[in-house]
Amino acid sequence: MTKKKVTAGSEPVYDARQLGTPRMLVLGLQHMFAMFGATVLVPTLTGLSVSATLLFAGLGTLLFHLLSKGKVPAFLGSSFAFLAGYFAIAPNKEPELLPYACFGVACAGLLYVVLSALFKAFGTKKVMRFFPPIVTGPIIIAIGLTLSGSAITNCSANWWIAVVAIVVVIVCNIWGKGMIKIIPILMGVLVSYVLAAVTGNVDFTKVKEAAWIGLPFQWDNTVFGLFSGEVDSGLLITAVVTIVPLALATMVEHIGDMCAISSTCERNYIEDPGLHRTLLGDGLATTLASLFGAPANTTYGENTGVLALSKVYDPKVVRLAAIFAVIVSFCPKFAALIAAMPTATIGGVSLVLYGMISAVGVRNVVENRVDFTKSRNVIIAALILVLSIGINYTGAIVIPIGSISISLSGLAVAAIVGIVLNAVMPGKDYEFGVNAQGDTSVNFEV
Repeated sequence: MTKKKVTAGSEPVYDARQLGTPRMLVLGLQHMFAMFGATVLVPTLTGLSVSATLLFAGLGTLLFHLLSKGKVPAFLGSSFAFLAGYFAIAPNKEPELLPYACFGVACAGLLYVVLSALFKAFGTKKVMRFFPPIVTGPIIIAIGLTLSGSAITNCSANWWIAVVAIVVVIVCNIWGKGMIKIIPILMGVLVSYVLAAVTGNVDFTKVKEAAWIGLPFQWDNTVFGLFSGEVDSGLLITAVVTIVPLALATMVEHIGDMCAISSTCERNYIEDPGLHRTLLGDGLATTLASLFGAPANTTYGENTGVLALSKVYDPKVVRLAAIFAVIVSFCPKFAALIAAMPTATIGGVSLVLYGMISAVGVRNVVENRVDFTKSRNVIIAALILVLSIGINYTGAIVIPIGSISISLSGLAVAAIVGIVLNAVMPGKDYEFGVNAQGDTSVNFEV
């Protein structure tokens, strides 16, 4: 039987073995580099361990793939949604307070398990009626747009370096041939990084000082270490009450991410392997990471952008990236090398990837033929977009409850408002499993 010839970057690839092992390895590296900037930024901001973050991003991804039957090409990296929770418990990165925040995030991860059980018990159709295209489409668009601010901020550190990264990504993806065409993100990172290093815009001091081999985390910085000594029960409860509600937003974001990945890969991952499996994988990965002092995990939009650009949708490539992340987590020198990556390089690459996320959201709305001549649909989409972006730029909404306060991000408020409005407003025109253009806000027709 003659093996079909694969044109790299121009047609979907669902079995990367057709590309050969060397190319698969390079594609795995591209996925790892795509997630690195944002993944290491969370521990940098919060004071958590960068190496532990890389270790449990890799292990969390592998756990997710195990529980989702190895079908979804998703990478789990550090979640930004819980930053408000970390800052509320450990505002100055206090190492003695961070385990309390991690405990709260670990409990938030268990909330995913509850929703997963609901999907399993009542079926996807009954639960998904709360997440039609008019809700999930604008949420996906908002995810990319709300991240855009950080991309521009990072680019502003050195616009010349950022522009080089952007131009290389575009040139490789549009005019590149062969392997170059399907690794535009990796090429953008490498070329921009080298240019920054040559022009003296990279500080390698910490790279020289770092050891070659070391453990990714210390026991005292884990939740287990916290319970080894005296525990402040009041602070423990505060952490749970403050952080767990944030999971309501991240779970909706997870559904949006699954829709985005499904749309990108033209496969219905909502039904197979099912949201109950993907939610379970995401939630348990978050709980596992938090228990060992790493940030919460979430399915990464950056890697969805890589899928859209490369057109290689084989989950094995993402698992290779996860294995690479685990390996480098034991090398402090490599972690320091990545941490030294110019902010502008991260910004340039992120600017393209975040835009790809929003573009996928637009595609979801268009392909499902959402009727914007109906006022209900216009109102729902308008409020989701305005609330998510507006609150993102003005600051989270703080709700005081007794002596503590709960912060709701723009995406959290927008998601809740969108779901509630869709549920109570008359004129619903979408039913999961019935609409011809596909389910869960994506088109699955091949």
